[in-house]
Amino acid sequence: MGEQQHVKFPQEVIDEYAALGVDLLALFSAGHLGTRMGVQILEASADRVVGTMPVEGNTQPYGLLHGGASAVLAETLGSVGSMLHGGSSKIAVGVDLNCTHHRGARSGLVTGVATPVHRGRSTATYEIIITDENDKRVCTARLTCMLRDVNPGDEELIRAAR
Repeated sequence: MGEQQHVKFPQEVIDEYAALGVDLLALFSAGHLGTRMGVQILEASADRVVGTMPVEGNTQPYGLLHGGASAVLAETLGSVGSMLHGGSSKIAVGVDLNCTHHRGARSGLVTGVATPVHRGRSTATYEIIITDENDKRVCTARLTCMLRDVNPGDEELIRAAR
């Protein structure tokens, strides 16, 4: 996801994952899709995840920000929050994403802020508000992730993110 080295993680989270040999910057990303779309995570904790995405390159035929691009940003941010809430012993898997598109954006960056609505043992739900550079709401989304235990085979997938 571009220049992720500027992500701010809580120190206790950095320590938890470092003890497992896991690279947080690689793990908490949208992977290749996020890189293609220019998604950058700026701040990440279980309480708040902030990220940006350029409008350019992520538009539909009318030149407006594509609704699917907003969904990618929303799911990325909500998933990162869910993963941080679940901790290193859980994997967050999205099970429901709902997006309401309020206005179009034609240029600049959009910013998404994910905050928790519910953080339980087996699910986490985040509200993600996406705004344009004038702080006008472009999209409101809600993501629910199932939190499942890491299985022995999953550890290799997580370590491969390094």
